[in-house]
Amino acid sequence: MNTALKITAFVAGIATVFGASYGVGHATGTGTPPSRTSDSAAHPGHTPAATPSAQSGEHLPGGLQVSDRGWTLGLENPFVTAGAPTELRFRVLGPDGRPVTEYRTQHEKELHLIVAPRDLSTFQHLHPVRAADGTWSTPVALPAAGEYRVIADFAPTGTDEGLTLGADLHAAGDLRPSALPQTGRTVTADGYTVALTGDLTPGRAGRLTLTVSRDGRPVTDLQPYLGAAGHLVALRAGDLAYLHVHPDGEGTTGGPAVSFTTTAPSSGDYRLFLDFKHQDTVHTAAFTLPATTTAPPAPQTTGTAPTAAATPTAGATPTTHDPDHRH
Repeated sequence: MNTALKITAFVAGIATVFGASYGVGHATGTGTPPSRTSDSAAHPGHTPAATPSAQSGEHLPGGLQVSDRGWTLGLENPFVTAGAPTELRFRVLGPDGRPVTEYRTQHEKELHLIVAPRDLSTFQHLHPVRAADGTWSTPVALPAAGEYRVIADFAPTGTDEGLTLGADLHAAGDLRPSALPQTGRTVTADGYTVALTGDLTPGRAGRLTLTVSRDGRPVTDLQPYLGAAGHLVALRAGDLAYLHVHPDGEGTTGGPAVSFTTTAPSSGDYRLFLDFKHQDTVHTAAFTLPATTTAPPAPQTTGTAPTAAATPTAGATPTTHDPDHRH
């Protein structure tokens, strides 16, 4: 894996602006028909180029639109019932309108699927199964009613760049949206404690380090997950713009610290979801971290060392993994 791996941010331009937290746009897009293993250490093809904004020239993050450069994400049924068993089925349609049936492997899988509600209270990283006709399917848990975003990260065979497409999934039921969780810098997940250091600064690359411990002892035998010692996904609150980052360095095992190089595209709050594998089980630790341009406080000059503020501890937001797709 290359040192200082960067965010895979890539979108051709926003086709639909999500002005409300709970929009009603159809996940299949206009004109769309209804309808975890070996990867090289360098993860070829997983750094797709973002398309500049027509007005600002800035690169936009992925997952904001259902169609990009002729490729379209089509959900078979974007209307489901919360709390009921749900099988998510979808296809990726190519520029010729036909389902895509050949993909390049990235991070040990042909396609990575993220499912999260608009309030970012939960998170699922799934790996669907593809049928010969190009239809992908996976069970998905939708515990609460609301608007969910389905984000597919993939690279069709024959393309130089990968794509990240997003579509809305509507879960009917008693809607009770939650405020964005405030986690602080330390969370717990399945009995593990994960501490976060580093900051997000808009437009500037920075390093985030996540350190895993259990029962007060550092975890030094993390197992590979998707070809790395950890896997981090960041979603921007408000529109669920998708940032995909991977660890710095060459290692796929070890610990307790795993570092990532990231660049936030804008100010605002971000939800960070760290997947890590230990004792053959995948765990997820979730953080809320703001990206801000505010300068840090000036160091004290009186000769007295500054006192570090106590780090709040909060339970990690419940996250869901499909056990059939763990590694």
